[in-house]
Amino acid sequence: MDKQDLLYSGKAKKLYQTEQENVLHVEYLDQATALNGLKKDQIVGKGELNNQITSFIFNYLKEQGVASHFISQLSKTEQLVKKVQIIPLEVVLRNLATGSFVKKFHVEEGKVLTPPIMEFFYKNDELNDPMMNEDHIHALQLATPEEIQEIKKQTRLINELLKELFSQIGLTLVDFKLEFGRDLETGAILLADEISPDTCRLWDQTTGQSFDKDVYRKDIGNLIDVYQIVFDRLMKLN
Repeated sequence: MDKQDLLYSGKAKKLYQTEQENVLHVEYLDQATALNGLKKDQIVGKGELNNQITSFIFNYLKEQGVASHFISQLSKTEQLVKKVQIIPLEVVLRNLATGSFVKKFHVEEGKVLTPPIMEFFYKNDELNDPMMNEDHIHALQLATPEEIQEIKKQTRLINELLKELFSQIGLTLVDFKLEFGRDLETGAILLADEISPDTCRLWDQTTGQSFDKDVYRKDIGNLIDVYQIVFDRLMKLN
């Protein structure tokens, strides 16, 4: 399916229209960003790895009954997805304490959070993606109460499925970010965007080493090397 007009160019992906009205062509980019875009670099190979990891995970979730916008992987850097109306929320699920959570609440690094904590952030770069609660979401009419309950239900299910998947390859799912959209035909809530080491924190179960974008944020390793390890481990499950 040929890509046509460029609809969106972001930090990690470009979206193109296709000849089918509700199908988009996604191209993953080699750009790495952190700290709300304050840190930015071109890293050759990043787009390939994120696309292939995301495609594997979305196919896995589909097999487990999770509906998403993902249709198929086209190449190492490209995929087809359903066009959805993105809900401007970032949904963060925390299984262990780290990062900003430790800074805010002065809890021990790596503390198991029981139950896992779900947070909402307003997806707005100009405002630095502020944290929101459900009352904010309702008052700003970003999503209905029913939609929020569905998002929460899906996020907790996805958490359990991803914890199991990553555990099979020796990784602990520390936390992750999801985005959701509305199916343009049915209005159903669909998982969207991507799931990759860009959007998850993954720690090796034996060494505690980070296998995610923290190696880039903190300058503690080579991003391509660790993403390649995640990809290689996932491929062994095929």
